[in-house]
Parts: sequence; structure tokens; C-alpha cells
Amino acid sequence: MSSVPLSEAVAALIPRAKTELAELVAFASVADWRQFPKSESQKAASWIADALRAEDFRDVEVLDTPDGTQSVYGYLPGPADAPTVLLYAHYDVQPPLDESRWLSPPFELTERDGRWYGRGAADCKGGVLMHLTALRALRGQGGVPVNVKVIVEGSEEQGTGGLERYAEQHPGLLAADAIVIGDAGNFRLGLPTVTSALRGMVVAEVRVNTLQGNLHSGMFGGAAPDALAALIHMLASLRDETGATTIDGLDGGGEWPGIAYDEADFRQDAKVLDGVGLIGTGGVSDRLWARPAVTVLGIDAPPVVGATPSVQASAGALVSVRIPPGVDAVRTGEALRAHLTAAAPWGAKVEVTLGGSGQPFAADTGSPAYAAMAEAMREAYGREMAEAGNGGSIPLCNTLAGLYPRAEFLLIGLSEPEAAIHAVNESVSPQELEKLALTEALFLRRYAAAHSATQGV
Repeated sequence: MSSVPLSEAVAALIPRAKTELAELVAFASVADWRQFPKSESQKAASWIADALRAEDFRDVEVLDTPDGTQSVYGYLPGPADAPTVLLYAHYDVQPPLDESRWLSPPFELTERDGRWYGRGAADCKGGVLMHLTALRALRGQGGVPVNVKVIVEGSEEQGTGGLERYAEQHPGLLAADAIVIGDAGNFRLGLPTVTSALRGMVVAEVRVNTLQGNLHSGMFGGAAPDALAALIHMLASLRDETGATTIDGLDGGGEWPGIAYDEADFRQDAKVLDGVGLIGTGGVSDRLWARPAVTVLGIDAPPVVGATPSVQASAGALVSVRIPPGVDAVRTGEALRAHLTAAAPWGAKVEVTLGGSGQPFAADTGSPAYAAMAEAMREAYGREMAEAGNGGSIPLCNTLAGLYPRAEFLLIGLSEPEAAIHAVNESVSPQELEKLALTEALFLRRYAAAHSATQGV
């Protein structure tokens, strides 16, 4: 066993992590075959499988999931009677958006101002390297003290549910005592954070029809019912005068028990323009993590350029509602449908089609795994662990919680605000990668020790 402190062992591995992250970022693994070659995702999956085999993982497989994508699985056995920990990340990424706005090529890891830039650097290819670095450091320090399963998904960003359905079809594959989801992030750079709640989401398409066809606004405007105006009226009814979401049948008064999000910090993080107010009431944390939040994602309407003086016969919109733990996605969808239908003026014909949805998720913050993680974060960062929510959805969490109700869930990761995930110029902090890899290694040690203590070993 090496006499080098674990922190130094992790630090020594960071140059290797950078080299390998550059290799992984180079794959344009966007799981949308209309825009990007499927071969790029397949190459990324193959790279991860090879990396696991190099670390002596057994049963390494590239799994063909029902949505046509691939996930990578591997198993690393630990000591006898040790607990099993599942480590999750995903290798698929968001499209780069407007490449002309990137200061360096999106699929070429580039160091600039102390950060590493590239699509997926934080979300979530950096999470793959976080897991690998933690395990490598432990292997050089006498071995990994738990049984480890790794699953790296290939379609998380697309939300097509391939891994969820595969897990349901193979219920024993991902069974574990603790599950570490490496797809979250610290509340602030350098502030160790676990994400204890994830918003769920409901998406609905609403279509409004009032006329058999468009009409000349000079001849018919003022009496003919305008479908676009009807739609605007309906969408406006989803918010009150403060901008807070008001969908009939949904409670909008929840309060967040964890860390408070300072309004000035939020304005800076969200890049709110000077003089523009925030929407809703109550604390920012309440609005983000404890209350429903509606967003109009898109509207079918004539563009300004090329528009004609017409009364519109038809209009449509795509609407999403993010929901906190304790609110059911199915009931929310039906409430949204009923609200929009009831809000239609002038007897307009309305059709609301519910699309994809995901239930919210809440972790048990009183579990032994949380205590072990708090100790690990305290040692790695020299600060107490914070607890935050996350506006994103990770449907796999609910799937695994349903399959393994006794498993303990922890959500950590590299997507702190400066990472700008899903935006142009995404980046990762190498210092954050180092500290979180150390945190994970320390957690695995403490979790193994706690498990041994409860078993009387």
C-alpha cells in the first residue's frame, strides 16, 4: 500500500484525466442521428468500455438499449462482504449550438483562464473521468474497498429512456447499496454540494383553431376570432401578475428547506438584464426547487419577416411545467390540459396533447451514505457540505429508486454555474474535478467502513 496521501494520489492523476477527457470530448456524441453521425457515439462508448477493461473491470459490456443508443456497463469486485456502489455518468452531450460563438472548437478540449473548455467537459464526460480518477487513486492505495458497478449512459440528454427501459428489463444488473449519480454540480465553485431533489417535467403541445382559413385583417379583423390572440390569452393565464405559475389544481406555495439562493447571485448567474425583475414571489430557492414553474418553449406563428395582414386561423405552442418532489407528473399533465382548455376564449377549439414527462425525485438525506459523503466533502474541501435542489430531470433516478427501494442515492458532479452546461463555451474546473474525485474516493472508503461497522466486522 502506498504511503502517499490519497489527496496527493488524486492530484498526480489529473494530467492523465485531462489527456483522457480531451480524447473523450473529441467524439461528437450527440444522440441525435439527424444532426450527428451515430458512429461518434459508438466510438465514445467503445472508449469507455476499453477504459473500464484497463482498470480490471469484469463483465464489461456495451449494451444496446431500446432507444437505439448504447450504454456501457462494468463490474469491479471488491472485498468479501463489502457493499456495492453504482457509479453513474453519461457520455452523450448536447449539440454545440452556434459554433461561431465558441471561443475554441466545441469538440476540442482547450485550456483557457484556468478552465478546460469543450462540449461535455462538465456534462458529463468530466463525470466519467471523475469516477475513473477516484477508482485509480484507490487502486494505488491498496485497493477499492467496495464492489463497484459503473454505468455510463448514451442518451440522457435526449431523454429517450433507453437505459431506464433496459434496467427494467434486467432488474438485477444495476442493483446496489448506494448509487452515486455523477451528473449534478456544486451550488458554487468550491462549495461542496449534494443535490437532494430533482424537478420533474411535463411537456404539452396545445393547438388552437378558430377559422377554416386565414382572413384579411382589414376586412375581417375586429370580429373574426384570432387563433393566435386566443393562444396568447391562454398562455398568459398560466401566470399571475408577479409571473408566478398559476395552474389550476397545483400548489404554488412550497418552501425549500436547504441552502438559500441569494437573489443578487441568481441575477448574475442567470444574466438578467439591468432593470428587469425576477418573476414569482418568495425565496429564489423556493421558486426554483419547491414550486411548479411553467415555460413556453415555442410558438407556431408567422415570423415577423414575411408576415401578412391576416387574422390567424390556427396557432400552437409547446409548454413545459417543471415540478418539485411531492407533485405527480401525471396529475400535473391533466391539470395543465384542463387549465388550458378552460382558459380558451370565444369558444375556440383547443387540443392539448401531452408529451414526455418525468417524475420529480427526492433523496433520503438522513441515510448513512449521506453521512459518509458529508465527511468526505469536509475533508476534501475543508468546508461543510451544502444541500441544494436541481431544476433538471434525471428520469433514471426514479427508475432505479423503484427497482431498488433500499438503495441510497447521492447526486454530485462538475456542473457548477461557471460550467455553462448546455450553452456555448461549456467548461470544467480542473480544481473541481480534482476535489470531487478525491471526495468520491474518500466517500467509498468511509461508506465501506460504515457498512463494516453495521455488520459487526
